[in-house]
Amino acid sequence: MELEPSPPGLEAEYRTIFTAGSLVFLQELVSAFDEEVDKILRLRISRKTHLDLSGDLPGFCEVTAPVRSDPTWRVRPVPQRLQRRHVDVGDLAPCDTQRFIQALSSPAQGLQVDFDDGNCPTYHNQIKGIYNVYRAVHNQFPNAPKISQAPVLMLRPRAWNMVEHNMMVKGKEVPGPLCDFGFLMFHCGKLLFDSESGPFFYLSKVESYMEARLWNNIFLWTEQKLGLPVGSIKATVLIENVLSAFEMEEILYELKDHSAGLNCGIWDYSASFVNKFGHRGAFLLPDRSKYVNMEKLFLRSYMDLLVQTCHRRGALATGGMAALLLPQDRDSAPYRAALANVTRLKLLEIKAGVDGFMVYDLGLIEPMQKELLSSQDDLTVTPDDLLCMPVGGVTLYGLKYNIAVGILFIDAWLKGKGHFFYRGQVEDSATAEISRSQVWQWIRHQTQLEDDSRVVTRGLVTELTQEVMGELKVVTRCHTVREEQRLLTAAAMFLEVVQKRDFPEFLTTYLNLDHTFLSSQAKRHEGGAAGDMPRPKL
Repeated sequence: MELEPSPPGLEAEYRTIFTAGSLVFLQELVSAFDEEVDKILRLRISRKTHLDLSGDLPGFCEVTAPVRSDPTWRVRPVPQRLQRRHVDVGDLAPCDTQRFIQALSSPAQGLQVDFDDGNCPTYHNQIKGIYNVYRAVHNQFPNAPKISQAPVLMLRPRAWNMVEHNMMVKGKEVPGPLCDFGFLMFHCGKLLFDSESGPFFYLSKVESYMEARLWNNIFLWTEQKLGLPVGSIKATVLIENVLSAFEMEEILYELKDHSAGLNCGIWDYSASFVNKFGHRGAFLLPDRSKYVNMEKLFLRSYMDLLVQTCHRRGALATGGMAALLLPQDRDSAPYRAALANVTRLKLLEIKAGVDGFMVYDLGLIEPMQKELLSSQDDLTVTPDDLLCMPVGGVTLYGLKYNIAVGILFIDAWLKGKGHFFYRGQVEDSATAEISRSQVWQWIRHQTQLEDDSRVVTRGLVTELTQEVMGELKVVTRCHTVREEQRLLTAAAMFLEVVQKRDFPEFLTTYLNLDHTFLSSQAKRHEGGAAGDMPRPKL
């Protein structure tokens, strides 16, 4: 194993996390499963290639039909603390110590401790985040409740598409999720189990039941290594890919001893249509700001199927995150309007029968907990329902909004931040994915704007990027040459991504492997001089 030294200022945290025992454990974990990780990533490529070459559409797998048709199996019941988890706090990057402590003291039932979508995976952030979880589990925060009395920690490691650049095992960079999961389990797994508070996980971007089987094998191996009973680890799988929507029952079956249910994620799920079918004209996704919401058939069917599947198999079904930020003045009209908007959207999920959902703003926890949950009658969802694209076009507002979100997300990453605030909402990698996906697809299909019939081209996107830069300088509070250069670099990187001939599968992977991002982090920790932000590679 090769390991980079501590980032400046984190020497104590580094020594706490990177102990001899934890490194041996991680080395053994990675050695045991590294080939399997490579295999499932190659299977993703193979599956995508088959869809592209054949023109086929996904459907319910014939090979696994016996699993779906067997009415007898159920997932193992979840522990008491997971049974009434109605409201979780989402996008909680644990490297943000202040917000993490605030959330630990909140009335939420659960916290999505996010090393993935809401987090920028710099070496500094990963070490700080794991260390803060360590402190919470070991009851070392003086102003926070004991872990047995705090909201349950739903730990979300990075997805399979991410690697840890600062650690190598047998000459290969370590898969990001194994790094996060390994350290969290070694330092916190037994304590969480003993306090009846875990270990519980969210699993991001799972695309097939084979990936769920890999996670189940990792859980079994870890439980044996750490002396935990089989089934101690519980995990909620985020169904945020159109292919996994056809394998929900199989995913629950593979994880039936370790399942904490399934979760809906509207924007990553919508972006996956562009990822898998973006070059096909029949799958042109219209303006998300106007035509894409949970009331549309393809998203409503996805949620209905998820809820029905979970409840038939004794699993929990949870909805997405309310990203809206509440105004500070609770007596104001804007506050009442924002709360009414969130309530209306969450009532759609409640009527679908979800057992819970997430919010970002801590002020939304108690109002959302007051909403009653109901059950959903049995229904039938077909492949056509899941693949039915909503009718609609592209607006100038929606195009500029997508451009702005994409640029601001890259700018946030260059600052080491995993999410940001824009026009009263929190934005993270999920909204950045759908934003850049739509711009890429609209350029590819030369879509016309509803407003003035202009065609979305490379030239128009470049022109509109220049138009929005004034607003974005205000939003990002650019006060120095270096800050302005960083924003210009983010804009150049965004244009690079949306103009590519082949669609980059994940924006986060693209950024995590990009020299501009990697060198910006090195300069940030080394105190680089103003104005020396490197240009994006071309």
